[in-house]
Amino acid sequence: MGGTEHLTVERHGATLVLTMNRPEAKNALSLPLLVGLYDGWLEADADDGIRSVVLTGAGGDFCAGMDLKALAGKGMDGDRYRDRLKADPDLHWKAMLRHHRPRKPVIAAVEGYCVAGGTEILQGTDIRVAGAGATFGLFEVKRGLFPIGGSTVRLPRQIPRTHALEMLLTGRPYPAEEAARIGLIGRVVPDGTALEAALEIAGRINACGPLAVEAVKASVYESAELTETEGLAAELTRGWPVFDTADAKEGARAFAEKRPPVYRRA
Repeated sequence: MGGTEHLTVERHGATLVLTMNRPEAKNALSLPLLVGLYDGWLEADADDGIRSVVLTGAGGDFCAGMDLKALAGKGMDGDRYRDRLKADPDLHWKAMLRHHRPRKPVIAAVEGYCVAGGTEILQGTDIRVAGAGATFGLFEVKRGLFPIGGSTVRLPRQIPRTHALEMLLTGRPYPAEEAARIGLIGRVVPDGTALEAALEIAGRINACGPLAVEAVKASVYESAELTETEGLAAELTRGWPVFDTADAKEGARAFAEKRPPVYRRA
């Protein structure tokens, strides 16, 4: 498994857990953190034994966004990773899920601050759980900046436009309960239990047919910008092949035999 000094990678069964690990800076984005994130997404995509990914933060926070000292020209940590960025100038956008969508489901487990770039990364995840004390928001306009991690495009597609524009244009913080009410996150849990809840969701996903799970996720995103007619046609293209797999037959057989299915990605 990969990882860097600012990104920890662990396996929990069939779930890959990526932990942004820069607690002294509320897990603000650094070059080592970005490289570690991107490598984590690639690892999840490449390893068929991984069926889901959980993204979380160390030290009671998710991510406070970009390191503003770095943005001011004072340099980022991790000079030894600069060759990676030079070789792939798009690496930071892929790390932040702006220009990359993992084929496995990604569940965000949020505690504490999830603001600015943290809220932008959040929009690239599929399922979102937060502790009751978590804080969300896009603070860029308050600092004369632009939330260029995708928020002006994604946020109005994920929550009602009036809420998206209020978040984007006021730069105010949003408590977890309000974030859930407007649809930015799906579930609020007691503080300190977001990772546990995310792993529980991941476990339920892992128990399902992996080919079916990945096809369903792909269909949802693929059809999002299509007309209903186009989307329904695309769904058939994605869905019918799943019925021809050995896993589909195993699922039906296991149901009839009243036992847990054993899926083999076949």
